[in-house]
This record gives sequence, C-alpha cells and structure tokens, in this order.
Amino acid sequence: MEEVDEQELLVERVAALDLGKAVLEACVRVPHESRPGRRMQEVRGFATTTSALLQMADWFNRCGVTRVVMESTSDYWRGAYYLLEAEGFECWLVNAREVKNVPGRAKTDRADAVWLAKVAERGMCRPSLVHPEPIRQLRSLTRYRRSLIRDRTREMQRVEKLLEDAQIKITSVVTDVFGVLGRLILAALIDGQRNPTVLAQLARGKLRPKIAQLQEALTGFFTDHHATILAMMLDNIDRLSGQIATLDTAIAEAVAPFAHQMEQLCEITGVGATAAQELIAEVGVDMSRFPSDAHLVSWAKFCPQTRESAGKTKNKGRAKGSPWLAATLGNVAATASRTDTFLGARYRRIARRAGKQKAI
Repeated sequence: MEEVDEQELLVERVAALDLGKAVLEACVRVPHESRPGRRMQEVRGFATTTSALLQMADWFNRCGVTRVVMESTSDYWRGAYYLLEAEGFECWLVNAREVKNVPGRAKTDRADAVWLAKVAERGMCRPSLVHPEPIRQLRSLTRYRRSLIRDRTREMQRVEKLLEDAQIKITSVVTDVFGVLGRLILAALIDGQRNPTVLAQLARGKLRPKIAQLQEALTGFFTDHHATILAMMLDNIDRLSGQIATLDTAIAEAVAPFAHQMEQLCEITGVGATAAQELIAEVGVDMSRFPSDAHLVSWAKFCPQTRESAGKTKNKGRAKGSPWLAATLGNVAATASRTDTFLGARYRRIARRAGKQKAI
C-alpha cells in the first residue's frame, strides 16, 4: 500500500450555482442541526443583477458557507465569481464536462444545482485555474489588442483586393504598400491623380531605379468608385493603428509589476516583448499552481491525450486548448525557426519530413 495525498472528502458547508444569463439557481448544503451524519439543503433562485447577487451572498454568510462551486457556463460565471470572491468566499470554477449529471436523473436547473453541490461536498471535482485580478486585466488588454491587429490585417487585405480589382499592381513592386511611399501613392489616387507617370515619380530612395516598373504597375482603371472605398479602408486602418498604440501603452503599464518575469521570458529563443506580455497574461506568474512542467503543458492542451482500456493505450491526439495561447506559442515557434539555434535546427529537421505545421 502507498500513501496518497488526498484532502478531506467532505466539505461541511457548500453552495453550488447553476448559472444562466438572467437567473441562477443556488443550492446550499449544510450539516443537520440535530441528527449527526445527516445533511440539510435548500435551493433558491436569484437574478444575476448585482443587488440580487449581494442578497445571495448574505444568505451564504448566514448559512456559514465556506466554498461556492459553479460551472464555467459561457461568460455568465464571471459576475457571480468575482462578486463572491470579493465578499471573501472560496470560489471554485469547475469544468462542466467533469460534473455532468448522470443518465436517468431529471435535468432541470434546480436538479443541476443540487447535483453540483453533492459532487462538490464530496471532493469529486477540481477547480479550474482563475487568475488574480491583475492578470485578468492584463489578459483582457492583450486579447483585445490581438483582435484589433487581426481586424487591421483583414482591412489591409481588403485594400489589396480593391487594388487588384482596379488593375493596380503596386504590391508587385512595392514591398509594403502601407509604408511611406505606398501611402503617398494611395493618397494621390484618392485625391484624383490617375496618371501613372506622375504617380511613379513619387518614388524615393531604393525605388527610384524601379520607376519604369512602378509606372507599368500603376497603369489600370482606378475610378472614383474605388477611391471612395479606399479612403474608408485607410481611415479604418489608421483608426485601428491608433487604438493598438493606445493598448500598447496600457499593456506596458499593466505588465510593469512583472518586469522580472518579462526579462526571464525574453531570454527564451523566439520570445519578444509582445509574446512575453501575452504569455504572462495567459499563464500567469504563479508557477506554484502547476506541480511540474508536464502539468503546465497538459493544462495548456499541448500534449497528446492518452486513453487506456483493456490493457491497450490509444493516442487520441491533442485536446483543444486556448486559441489565444496557441497563437502566441505559434508565433514564438515561427520566430525561433528562423534562428541559428538548436530550436531552429530542430524545426527545419522536422519540417523536412513532417511538414511545417507539425514542426511548429
């Protein structure tokens, strides 16, 4: 026999929430007042407004509740979790897949709340990772920045499609159509200049020898219709760029308390300041939450799932994890693949036989 690290299975005073957008069901289970070994329970419904949640918190306090458990239902759990956490309760967010109701049992909101309370009081569930408030705020900033960058990229792609529609082949000559020269030419097109010779003369520096090619590329049928749409697209790109710059400043301020962790992450091949900010926002800085590096990899869903049955082990592939973390790690891997390091060499070796995506 071996000793195992197990906590006490019975939580004496527990509450469970079945959450919805407008209402929730709360079940409280406590020891019986006069019959040892027996339990008492009560189920009440509450609205999800702040005042109603405060009334629920007062009820929990009167019952002496020490732990509140809720399923991670969409984003509806956030308001109740954050409020109860601020009121001093130990809150557990659990994966709905791990606390599913058993077949044959009634499937109602009240029954689900009771079932979750029974599961929680016996220690038959485990809490999901919920970061502290500073990390949550940083994560909302970095995720919104990435969303805006994607929106800006889509708008830039629309500009290129519009130019192709007008037979303007500037992207074949100019590397960055949104650079200084590219914007000058686009502004001139919007202002009504259609002469390719005049437009090509705007070239500066290294593009001067390519004036003939640029003139040929600018020979098309750009009309006022294209100019109207192009002006709107460029305005959107400038607006998004300004918002991204504002977010960069806010993120730099939010990540300032984690400067030491930023320096450590930036020492990793392929990790720059932006990737370090996003890694801190997604994983946090408290590594004591993960018993080992393997546990962290498993939590991030970057290892294969193993299923064993009848003595046979089957690899079920990798589970679906956070797309935000996956995008950051993908960028880091792509950057590392272009370096003259062990990781870069390993990427190129795997890519030759298994493909680039598998290598990343």
